[in-house]
Amino acid sequence: MKNLITSCIGAGIAEWVCCPGKHNTTLAAALADCPAIHRWSQSDERTAAYFALGRIQATGRPVVVVAGHGASAAAVTPAVVEAYYQRRPLIIITTAERENAGGAGADGHIEAEGLFGMYAPTMELTLPCAVSSLPDFPAIATEGFPLHINLRIQETYSPGADYGHLRIAPPPAAPRFRGSVAELAQMLRFRSVEGLVLLIGGLEPAEQEPALWLARTLRVPVVAEAASGLREELAAYMLHGADSLLLKNPPRYVLRIGDIPTCDFWYALEDMPQTEVFSITRTGFSGLCRHSFVIEGEPEQIMKALGDVPHTGDTDNLLNRGRRYSGKVEELLLAYPESEAAMVRYFSNHACIADVLSLGSATTIRLWNRYAQTHIPTVYLRTNSSTGGADGTVSAFLANSTDAQYACCLTGDLSLLRDCAAASMIPQLPVCKRVVAVLNNDGAGKADTPGLKEEHRRLLVQPPVFDMKELAALWGAEYYTIHCEADFEVLDSLDDNAFALLDIIPDANQTRAFNASL
Repeated sequence: MKNLITSCIGAGIAEWVCCPGKHNTTLAAALADCPAIHRWSQSDERTAAYFALGRIQATGRPVVVVAGHGASAAAVTPAVVEAYYQRRPLIIITTAERENAGGAGADGHIEAEGLFGMYAPTMELTLPCAVSSLPDFPAIATEGFPLHINLRIQETYSPGADYGHLRIAPPPAAPRFRGSVAELAQMLRFRSVEGLVLLIGGLEPAEQEPALWLARTLRVPVVAEAASGLREELAAYMLHGADSLLLKNPPRYVLRIGDIPTCDFWYALEDMPQTEVFSITRTGFSGLCRHSFVIEGEPEQIMKALGDVPHTGDTDNLLNRGRRYSGKVEELLLAYPESEAAMVRYFSNHACIADVLSLGSATTIRLWNRYAQTHIPTVYLRTNSSTGGADGTVSAFLANSTDAQYACCLTGDLSLLRDCAAASMIPQLPVCKRVVAVLNNDGAGKADTPGLKEEHRRLLVQPPVFDMKELAALWGAEYYTIHCEADFEVLDSLDDNAFALLDIIPDANQTRAFNASL
């Protein structure tokens, strides 16, 4: 047992999230004796895994989830899939009393081999074992993908092991640089004047400076998503109404930096072979089922390899047309002050000063990217959108808020209810001001497509069955209903240690009118 914990500490693993259960008793006892690590406890395995994912986002270090065994262990699968596409070193430990118990249908056991499929390979490990038999945790942490360890413990743990001399190793190194910059360098130097647009997806904090340098050097139209942390910094180059403009005026070249973008234009690139796509990405995923050029690694290393970059500029004159779109948006926000778009704008005006921001559903991400304020930089903003879902958003938000003084999350109503167990982590967190704002549109029922047949609508739209006020009471959170801009002023009066749920209720008719006018 001690060898396993010592090896993890040597790989920079500082945190373990433990799910209570009889199969985890021995491992939990050993962890309790180790002062070098931080131990979190969460009875819901799904919440535990998303919380661990949020801690990896916040610290850049691997985190272990002790998930027990049986069907409960399978509950961490959505977070494992998300971690795979975010390229986060999430380590899942399942525990088993004996070999082949799952095949025998033994009580509390399932087949562990390949439990998470391609998203996390399974390593069988029996304790006690020599250090040489343990996984190469430093290499796993550097590579950055999830790992599943199925642990069989065949030793008796005696409390009181000496871990006092152990110190957590530094965070893992970044994945190695893969790919050639030659094609990208030639395009930027000699062909970018034919038309280039820069798409910036989610970025790690350390990736923001090189991406900002490249955007300011190229001076081409930019579509920077909220999770990039650069949306406000690059306001002068932002292409407003990008989806519509780019679909009608496809650029010759697209350079994407960071995670896979969520804008409609990115998906349309699947059927636009005339537009060449280049990607600089930490994750290594192209995001397209067609040919494109992918360079994997740290943006700073790749920028150095590129060498001199020209001032290309807006050769397709897209920015001027985008500014007209921006002016129309501002008019509509005034005309429909209680629409979803306007409500997101008001919330962003208040939440932009938070240390940590999280967006928790596809709808809130889309609305924030299009309509949130652009005057004050929101440097640390996280989303869980790599797989197109909206799961575990509150759990990951709380994990990211651990070192903040003020943290805000904007999510959808169904996304919130899907993650309602997350608030049970709050007693373990340092005190700070935390605000969870929910865009309550009846599960998109207030803004769905008009003219749907009733049965078709019933299958597509699912209004929440719980009242948000009741959920706030269950959480022990302060509850506030938001109907207009003035209601958001409550954020300014919250105590520094408040935990509040904002129930944002837009006007359905104004939302439809806003969208129709745009």
